[in-house]
Amino acid sequence: MRPLSRKLLAAWLLAASSVALAEVSVVDDTGATVRLAQPAKRIVSLAPHLTETLFAAGAGERIVGSVDFSDYPAAASRIARVGGYSRIDLERVTALQPDLIIAWQSGNAAANLDRLRALGFRIYVSQPNRIDDVATEIERLGVLAGSAPVANRAAESFRQRLAGLQKRYGSRPPVRTFYQIWKQPLMTVGRRQIISDIIHLCGGDNVFGQLETMAPTVTVEAVINANPEAIVASGMGEARPEWLDDWQRWTSITAVARGNLFFVPPDLIQRHTPRLLDGAELLCQHLETARNRRPMK
Repeated sequence: MRPLSRKLLAAWLLAASSVALAEVSVVDDTGATVRLAQPAKRIVSLAPHLTETLFAAGAGERIVGSVDFSDYPAAASRIARVGGYSRIDLERVTALQPDLIIAWQSGNAAANLDRLRALGFRIYVSQPNRIDDVATEIERLGVLAGSAPVANRAAESFRQRLAGLQKRYGSRPPVRTFYQIWKQPLMTVGRRQIISDIIHLCGGDNVFGQLETMAPTVTVEAVINANPEAIVASGMGEARPEWLDDWQRWTSITAVARGNLFFVPPDLIQRHTPRLLDGAELLCQHLETARNRRPMK
């Protein structure tokens, strides 16, 4: 082979290997493989918690579109809006020409995601149902955005803190817990909802943890019969919801009799982000308070 031909071959092999190294792929929470020719440079996030997790993964600067209430960190508030997570403006998404869309399985309408796929957009679908899934998601998003070093550090920090909470509270005496996410209709969390996993982390026992529905509707009578030792609510904002005071009339419930009516800010426990551990720590402290209020034997 002539020297010139060898040089051309070497150049071709180098170029081919560079292309191969640029390709990235991960498996999302539906089991689908999401493959990109190179790390995403233009990302649209279709849920507030996904926007926050992208920032944690070091990909904040690559987000070109997000939905309403994407307000953490502060920089997220300056990103162009594409509607709400349940009412996506498909024209705005299309106009942004993202090379990757991050979607929320239980929050985004499947029909909208199907239309976006039909237009040729690559979609990563997220549905973390357990606390440790958050760390895995940070890592996956880091791969897709080309920010793996930052993402891996954030994921490791999350896992270390989670391990600390598990060690501290995991073997504590169980506390029968009712978690209220809405007043009318009265709604709670089922077995597969991540908040149920947090209750378990804290040594609690979700009184409706046998239900398969993510956010089942229950009756006041069912709560009374379950007789929780603690009632926890998060409401819609930073203020303690009046829902908790509504339980005061049901003095037969142990949680009411002992004053175990607790509040956790929704942004810390209803968003599947690294801040979930802040909410978990607060919930664990509340359940520890409930344990300390047990009558002396």
